[in-house]
Amino acid sequence: MQVIIDSQPLTVAILAALFFGESIGAIGAGGLVLGVVGLLLLEVPALSVEGSNTSVWGSGEWWMFLSAQSMAVGTIMVRWVSKYSDPIMATGWHMVLGGIPLLVISVLNHDPALNGHIQELTWSDIVALGYTSIFGSAVSYGVYFYNATRGSLTTLSSLTFLTPMFASIFGFLYLGETFAPEQIGGALLTLVAIYMVNYKSIIGEK
Repeated sequence: MQVIIDSQPLTVAILAALFFGESIGAIGAGGLVLGVVGLLLLEVPALSVEGSNTSVWGSGEWWMFLSAQSMAVGTIMVRWVSKYSDPIMATGWHMVLGGIPLLVISVLNHDPALNGHIQELTWSDIVALGYTSIFGSAVSYGVYFYNATRGSLTTLSSLTFLTPMFASIFGFLYLGETFAPEQIGGALLTLVAIYMVNYKSIIGEK
């Protein structure tokens, strides 16, 4: 699933080319494809084949795919939104408005957090939630969408390839997880892929 959600730079590249005339060349395009391959290698140990026959709407992969496309469209739309609103303000409103349906669903599903169990949270739980809310969501998305208003959208979006790689590194450091050889290879491929996507910018600065 992580491969699906972090493959959205491919959609961003297509949309950026259609609406803004961005072009990253053959090397950049090859980097995007190589980035997806690197993600696949990073996720190999977690992949499993399920024999159950579920509907499309009951498939986690399908919802992840739709989420990736939504993120890609949002990345493109911020260029137009920033003409009428500050990108940081727009990011804040999109998080507030996006959180309302989740709150409603939580209430309808009788989420335990809304039924008196919130007092069971420890201080470490509260700190973790605070960090996730502030730095993992508000700050990170604010910086992301702010930078999406300038420069290459494809180049910026390619940096999301780093998400599973950092997750694997911190899992190794703090959770005692180990790397399989193919995961190490996937991480290296991901770094090469990001360099390829940014190749034109790097050469232009020299």
